[in-house]
Amino acid sequence: MPADDRRTPVCDPVQAAGRGTGRPWVWRIAPLIAVVALIALAYGLGLHRDISFETLVRHRAAIDRFVADHAAAALAGYVALYVAVVGLSLPGGVIMTVTGGFLFGPATGTIAALLGALAGATVIFLVARSACGEVLTRRAGPFAAKLAAGFRADAFSYLMFLRLVPFFPFWLVNLAPALFGVRLTTFVGATAIGILPATLTFAVFGAGLGSVITAQESQYDACLAAGRADCRIDFDLSHVLTPTLMLALGAFALLALVPVLARRIFRRRLGANVPPKSI
Repeated sequence: MPADDRRTPVCDPVQAAGRGTGRPWVWRIAPLIAVVALIALAYGLGLHRDISFETLVRHRAAIDRFVADHAAAALAGYVALYVAVVGLSLPGGVIMTVTGGFLFGPATGTIAALLGALAGATVIFLVARSACGEVLTRRAGPFAAKLAAGFRADAFSYLMFLRLVPFFPFWLVNLAPALFGVRLTTFVGATAIGILPATLTFAVFGAGLGSVITAQESQYDACLAAGRADCRIDFDLSHVLTPTLMLALGAFALLALVPVLARRIFRRRLGANVPPKSI
């Protein structure tokens, strides 16, 4: 089989169902249907609004007691919740990471958040790959098609670049590689490395939030005691996403593209037929 044929993803669920599984195509898209149904249910119940700094402050005492009395269960529950948040494409990944640092400390919080985000992203990647992800990627529009060339040129470097740059939607970068035939090991490795710097930053930030949360908690309780209906918790991401951090992430992202640029230079200057990396 020519190399180009091996690298071309199949996006017909009926055709994909016949590749070694012998199962009807409906079984291949069943996980996709289940995920879409769960996403609709989560948004319908308003669960996406519960993933907030306000929820953490409101239930801080109960959460602290549970973590102190059942540390292992609390850690496992946190990772499972993070998997659900990422797997259902709910907003609040930053809040989850900051909360992990606050509850478990910078080291354990970073590891737990990394595992949760990575597992959730992998679940969506596998679901999209099994059903070719056509339904989900409609949310991305023509932008997803523009990513294809980069993935096919050097999947690991390009995917790591997209993970390091915080402007690309996390759910989109979970789905697009499945369409372009990226290997599972490549996806997991590039995702783990790519999200580590921001995860570590947010977890360290969360670990130092004790005094801020105490102040916010006092103000919030006083607002509720006054009978006001507009009580809110303020959490400004600009305290974390500083220009220095953005420049650092941008520098890491550019470094991730060095192998891609090097291969193009070698092709042009040496005239060599340097094949793209297998993805």
